[in-house]
Amino acid sequence: MTAVPKRMRAVAIERIGGPDVLQITELPTPQPGVGEVLVRVAYADVNPADWKCREGWLARYMTYRFPFVLGFDGAGTVVAVGADVDEFQIGDRVTGTANQLRGDWGSYAQFFKAAAGRLAKLPDTVDLRSAAAVPIAGVTAWEGIVEVCALQPGQQILINGGAGGVGSYAIQLGRVAGARVAATASAGNLDYLRSLGAERVIDYRNEDVAAAVRVWAPHGVDAVLDTVGQGSLPNAVELTRAGGVVSPVATLIEGEPTYNVADARARDIRIVVAMSNPQRAGVQLRELVALLAAGKLRAPHIETLPLAQVAEAHARIQHGHARGKLLLAVEADT
Repeated sequence: MTAVPKRMRAVAIERIGGPDVLQITELPTPQPGVGEVLVRVAYADVNPADWKCREGWLARYMTYRFPFVLGFDGAGTVVAVGADVDEFQIGDRVTGTANQLRGDWGSYAQFFKAAAGRLAKLPDTVDLRSAAAVPIAGVTAWEGIVEVCALQPGQQILINGGAGGVGSYAIQLGRVAGARVAATASAGNLDYLRSLGAERVIDYRNEDVAAAVRVWAPHGVDAVLDTVGQGSLPNAVELTRAGGVVSPVATLIEGEPTYNVADARARDIRIVVAMSNPQRAGVQLRELVALLAAGKLRAPHIETLPLAQVAEAHARIQHGHARGKLLLAVEADT
């Protein structure tokens, strides 16, 4: 096993700001503490939360210690383990989330450290590229579909924004639950949604979404998962049957339009935000990896960019021009 170098290549910021603050630099390699694992990164995932982190929106959730390395999650190989870690060994292939919310450096680097409970070991049938796309998006989709909506066989769900990372997993998890799925996307992504298992695909630019849903589910859908937000589906409550649930995915955007809770309550409809829960995210991640290994779930469309194009990746994810997932290739030969 190659020795872990004392310094590593990473994308860091010295201040909050636009894509121009992203700089490739060299930093000391972190060392795992008690209950932690050090991962050599093959692929770092790029999430919408990353550009919000870069701009300082997450200061209420984490402590920025500059230089600060971005990146919530990724996949790679274990190169060191801290004390009290029994479930991982050097050489294990893993996916998971870095300790960024604790103020540690993230996954846009050759190495990141993570709490052992936030990692999942990969079976031989799951490649690192596919695995890197799972943690944040997959767990968020699990929260919405399994925990909040609690879909049952035969129920109907509308997923607003089916082509993104969360939407791609949500469609598939809905089908795994035996539910019937309708999803919105632009015209160029409709076949992609069908390939994931969506029964009814809706071109939100050229169709009346509400009218299409009412024809598909005349008595109302059992659940709505809104992965887009920003007022893009204002009539979600009206499209949901009594006893159903509307679950907006937390976007962390200040001043975002919200659903009318009083109106929903009057209609006997719950509004419950879907957001990753650190206490159960590790268990959910391991469930998702097991579904991948069993062929019941597949990675969404993945595009990979070199680490040097991190600013481009951020611009694309910030402006919504990405199908599925964007990854940064860090040490992709692992």
